[in-house]
Amino acid sequence: MKVSVIIPCFNECSTIERIVEAVRKAPLADREIIIVDDGSTDGTTTLLKERITPPVDRIIYQPDNRGKGAALRTGFAASTGAVILVQDADLEYDPAEYPILLQPILSGEADAVFGSRFMGSRPHRVLYFWHMVGNKFLTLLSNMLTNLNLTDVETGYKAFRASVIKRLELRENRFGFEVEIAAKLAQARCRMYEVGVSYSGRTYDQGKKVNWKDGIRAIYAILRYNLFP
Repeated sequence: MKVSVIIPCFNECSTIERIVEAVRKAPLADREIIIVDDGSTDGTTTLLKERITPPVDRIIYQPDNRGKGAALRTGFAASTGAVILVQDADLEYDPAEYPILLQPILSGEADAVFGSRFMGSRPHRVLYFWHMVGNKFLTLLSNMLTNLNLTDVETGYKAFRASVIKRLELRENRFGFEVEIAAKLAQARCRMYEVGVSYSGRTYDQGKKVNWKDGIRAIYAILRYNLFP
C-alpha cells in the first residue's frame, strides 16, 4: 500500500535535510515524499531547490506563510497514496517508527491513527511543564465535546486513509488543524486509534514555533468545530 509522507516546513533550514534523509531510510515498501515549503524566509527554500533531490517526489512552494494547516491541505491535495502520513520537519518525531503508526491502518482496523506522546514506554525528552498542562487541558476539552478518549489531541504525528482525509472539509490554517481534524473525524464516525511514540521535543531556541496564541486558537477551534459543525 502506497504511503504519501507529507512534510510541511517553515524556516527549518537546520533540520530539513536530516528529516528528508530519515524519511528516505524509513521502513516503507512504497512511499511518496511531498514537501510543502510554507513561505520560508531563512534559506530553507534555497536549500530545497539546490540540495534536496529525488527520491523526494515533489516540493511545493507556498508564496506566503499561511500556517501548518494550510500547508497540509496543499500536501493532501497533491498526494497520490492510499495512506497519508504527516511528518513534521523539526526532528521531534522519528520516521523509524512509521510501522508503529501505520499498523492499525495497514491491518484494516483504523481510518486514522494518532501518535501519542503520553502513552506507552518509548523515550520522551523532558521539557516544558506548562506546555504539558496546556496540552492536557486541550485534550480534555476536545474529548468532552467529541466523546473520544484521546491522550494527545495536539500530536503532530498522524496517519489517515487518503479516502477519509480527502473527503473532510478542513479550514484551519495554523495549529488549530490538530483539534479540527479530531472533531471532524469523530463527526464522520471514523475508526480512530492511538499508538505510543517517542518524542524528541525541541526548545524555542532550537526553533519551536507553537505559542500561547495557538493555544487560544485551539480552544476556539474545539468549540467552533464541535458545537457548530
